[in-house]
Amino acid sequence: MPPQAPLKSLQAVLAAVLRYLMRGRSLLRSWLAFRPSEPVSAVWSQDGPSTKHGTDPIADFLAEAEHLLLGHIQGGGLRQLSQKLKSQFRERLRSNPECMLPSYISRLPAGRESGRFLALDVGGSTLRVALVELIGSGPTAPESRVIRMDSFKIDHHVRNLRGEAFFDWMAERIRQALSEDDAREHDPEHPLLVGLAWSFPIEQTSSRGGKLGAMGKGFLANEGLVGEDLGGIIQTACRKQGVHVELAAIVNDSSAALLSEAYGDPSTRFSLILGTGVNMAAHLPVAAIAAPKFGTRPDSWYEQASHVIVDTELGMFGHGILPLARWDKLLKDAHPRPELQPLEYLVSGYYLGEVCRLVLLEAIPGTGVFGGVVPPSLMTPYALDTETLGIIEGDTTPTLTAALATFTARHPFPSYTPTVADMRFLRTLASLIARRSASLIAASVAALWELKADAERSLIADLGSSTSTSSQSSPDARLVAAAQEELNLTRRGTTTVAFNGSVVENYPGYRAWLQDFVDELVSEAEAEAAAGAVPPAEKEIDGARDKDEDSGKRRKRIKLVEARESSLRGAAVALASLG
Repeated sequence: MPPQAPLKSLQAVLAAVLRYLMRGRSLLRSWLAFRPSEPVSAVWSQDGPSTKHGTDPIADFLAEAEHLLLGHIQGGGLRQLSQKLKSQFRERLRSNPECMLPSYISRLPAGRESGRFLALDVGGSTLRVALVELIGSGPTAPESRVIRMDSFKIDHHVRNLRGEAFFDWMAERIRQALSEDDAREHDPEHPLLVGLAWSFPIEQTSSRGGKLGAMGKGFLANEGLVGEDLGGIIQTACRKQGVHVELAAIVNDSSAALLSEAYGDPSTRFSLILGTGVNMAAHLPVAAIAAPKFGTRPDSWYEQASHVIVDTELGMFGHGILPLARWDKLLKDAHPRPELQPLEYLVSGYYLGEVCRLVLLEAIPGTGVFGGVVPPSLMTPYALDTETLGIIEGDTTPTLTAALATFTARHPFPSYTPTVADMRFLRTLASLIARRSASLIAASVAALWELKADAERSLIADLGSSTSTSSQSSPDARLVAAAQEELNLTRRGTTTVAFNGSVVENYPGYRAWLQDFVDELVSEAEAEAAAGAVPPAEKEIDGARDKDEDSGKRRKRIKLVEARESSLRGAAVALASLG
């Protein structure tokens, strides 16, 4: 072991402890508003509230909630959870057919792609049609811009359109969005090439095609069309409108975010979507993925593919390893598919408000907060949304005027007027729930980052000896060179995670919490490396290159970067990358 290894390990541990203490200051201040002058004794239980005579029940409840919701981040618990997630990721790369799905995208953009491309983005609430320009060069990095965009709301009526009727509606909007010149320039022999970001299940059969699956989210468009080629469905609908298009590239939202940011930042290897739902995409070696997951692909694809973008379906992970509080168990018990997406139930925008609602249903009568009065609206499942929690969390004024006005307007009390102390209680709960989400997402990000490094190292170990005597242009030599380049980025550079989604973009403080948790996990991983707990390759960190050249500060190993308009830009990049 190098002489400085113990010192580096100690420094990493002390830094992690300091970050944790700083991260908890705002919560402690909130609790002080409720604590009595004498010490409080909290009794923790997964089965229900338990208090001792003479203590403050509100302070006890908050202390218990912190223990149940954030206890896993203490004592190296988050690092342990991240390692368990990594094991699940590795296992499902080799087995589960519903997650860790390889796309057809085997290369990242070079940043030199240029031109104007038509991009479609079909989401749960909006259809967007845009003309995107990739410039290919800029003052500091390749640039892209949305020249023209039309948005069409997908309301309840549209979601209820069955089968072809939905795609006819889509095609009509595409025709409306195109200029007369755009439509006139293309005919059946020279169709307009389109890139599509599709936020629904699809079994891809090529970079430009795939079989339509059940769409969910209240949509009926798949009726009578499940298993049909999505590209053919859209092209047929457009022909009815006199528009001749060819669906040339299909990506999901997480792959689109990765491609969008990678176009301008070559260090991008992962993407995170965290809004109503959650997902991540990862750039991984083809060799790390079981052959059956690729289905039937031409030999030419394998000949040029060293890596591939993988749709993780992140929300489906966490079975048996997540730190569940009793409120999570109530949510699962009432859910129609309680085991489908265990991680998503704890982290995504659709569920954060519901967890808080379930906590309030217990806390209000049990502690007397809010005068012991439960607003009638809170008796309805999912009535408390994450947007409301974000508004409350974002109000940092002493009087919490905005928080009080928002909460009482959306959840009126018939016989009670909430106080500032009540809102401080709710604000603290919201913060605990959101911070738990950030910690679990951070554990997932760190786990995928380490998984990628493990996979690259494994490929080098497996093929390295056989390539030492072979030509550098041999297939195995090219795979080893690509893996070494990727491993160098992980070990010595900064890996970028592109993100978008309402929670990570808009929830007050969330992005900073997430980056802090990620930094802490990376520090702990490097401390283990310095102590010799991981393979020696991970300890080869160049001290000079570990510093930012401009500031002299320690460079972040994992950097979170917002990918704006990533669905549209990513669809355009996917289209341009076809050459």
